[in-house]
Amino acid sequence: MNIEYQNCYFDFDQRFALKAIDWQISTGEHWVITGGNGSGKSALVATLAGYGDKLSGTVSGKANRVALVSFEVQAELIERERKKDDADITDVIAVGTAVYEILAQGHSNQEIVDQLIAKFELGYLLNRPFRALSTGETRKILLIQALASEPDLLLLDEPFDGLDATTLLMLQQYLLQLSQRISIVMVLNRCDEIPSFVSHLGYMQAGQLMHKVAREDLQGSRELLQLLHLKTSGLSVPATDGTSKSALLKADQPLVRLKNIRIKYDQLTILEDFDWTINPGEHWQLSGPNGSGKTAILSLITGDHPQCYSNDILVFGYQRGNGESIWQIKQFIGYVSTALQWEYRVGTSLRNVIISGFYDSIGLYTKATDGQRKIADQWLVLLGMDDRADQSFNKLSFGDQRLLLIARAMVKHPPLLILDEPCLGLDDINRQLVLALIEKICAAGKSTVLYVNHHAEDAIAGIDQAKKITKHPSNMADV
Repeated sequence: MNIEYQNCYFDFDQRFALKAIDWQISTGEHWVITGGNGSGKSALVATLAGYGDKLSGTVSGKANRVALVSFEVQAELIERERKKDDADITDVIAVGTAVYEILAQGHSNQEIVDQLIAKFELGYLLNRPFRALSTGETRKILLIQALASEPDLLLLDEPFDGLDATTLLMLQQYLLQLSQRISIVMVLNRCDEIPSFVSHLGYMQAGQLMHKVAREDLQGSRELLQLLHLKTSGLSVPATDGTSKSALLKADQPLVRLKNIRIKYDQLTILEDFDWTINPGEHWQLSGPNGSGKTAILSLITGDHPQCYSNDILVFGYQRGNGESIWQIKQFIGYVSTALQWEYRVGTSLRNVIISGFYDSIGLYTKATDGQRKIADQWLVLLGMDDRADQSFNKLSFGDQRLLLIARAMVKHPPLLILDEPCLGLDDINRQLVLALIEKICAAGKSTVLYVNHHAEDAIAGIDQAKKITKHPSNMADV
């Protein structure tokens, strides 16, 4: 297999363009493409799978079978499932596509599917609707689908994001074995995750492949990229608009109290006899393997989980199920997660995305005050996006969207700030920025922080409480 790009220009629905791409991938080579958020990393790799319109230039050679795993592919699949869920308007009960049906799509080798399901211990998921999976579980299923298609070119966009430590190690070992037979091209934001089998590194900037280096130069490239980390000692979090909700809460009352929580889907129990109390001023890290129920717990707190009314849940003084509205709960919460990012599909401006955090809305449907606009602009300066304030949110890369939604969660300095894997999809520089912001918020004492993270190096010094959950026994058995 030999693929060569010569002075290629690509367009992606007028949202993004790649310029003057010269690149060659030969048999036996394995590439990592890195660069800042919005630099074109994902777009470049996606062209190998046929995405984007080639405007000019020459592409010679191709792989016989290509498999791509990316956040964009994941979003497309989730959007298709969402449309199925909307079928109730035609009086059809929508149940969603089961995981085993997702795995049967395409050209999957069932023997490989079965082997990987056993290897990653995912048998319990097969009958569950795909949209009911956690972020980590979704990534695993898409990885299995891609691997089982037996590609000779495997494209992996941030394959390790969202995976627990055990799964990450197993995947790295599997890819090492696979690299003996096929070519692998990866997008990675974390330089310390570059696998040992990688032969070449490419660096993207502003839609161009600026640098290409061989394996023997990778260590120097890592050190160069690490020098780009932000100096965050003088960082400050923009003020809010003076409408903090903290004064509405009783100081001697817990923000959240979960008691004897049980979450069950058919015969599959996710959580049982789970208790947790979160008091004002505490900062918690919630940890556990993929599928243990972390995201489900967070959605119980935010009121987005359908079983929140069948459990004993007290949030901000409201006993769930006693007639409170979801907006009475959300006014006290700032929240970012992958699920929210999939839901935030409106084409509003970057400024309006941040302002929508004051109103807990997806999109902005209330006229913003001058003060709110000023604060949003301060956040855009902090994120380095002030020159794009009026650009449409849905034209951003996954990582840039993530940054905007983090600012949206933080903008009102909420009594409870819930950050579910906030660094997913962020490059090293923006990851350091976000971690520094979380540290500042913890130290300020205005918000209680609830933080989910799989990476030890992303630990927050100001978070001194930990809640670790394990998989329920029925959540590990084959179904």
